[in-house]
Amino acid sequence: MNYKEALEHKNESLKNADESVLKQYHLVIAPANTDDSKKYIDDFLKNPEKFDDESCKKYSSDGLFEVISFKKEEDE
Repeated sequence: MNYKEALEHKNESLKNADESVLKQYHLVIAPANTDDSKKYIDDFLKNPEKFDDESCKKYSSDGLFEVISFKKEEDE
């Protein structure tokens, strides 16, 4: 999906998510390309506060995105 579609999907997911899920998981827009996504997630995990929804755009080589969730680190 394109960025606008991914943002809409993320916002809908956030609206429907349980608060405990939001505390335990990151919900981010990431590049759909696996290699691009891995680089984005690796950088994101180093300092999540530096990233916003649009940060994913500079990591995408094809302009396609997906909304993903993954467990937060225990020390966050």
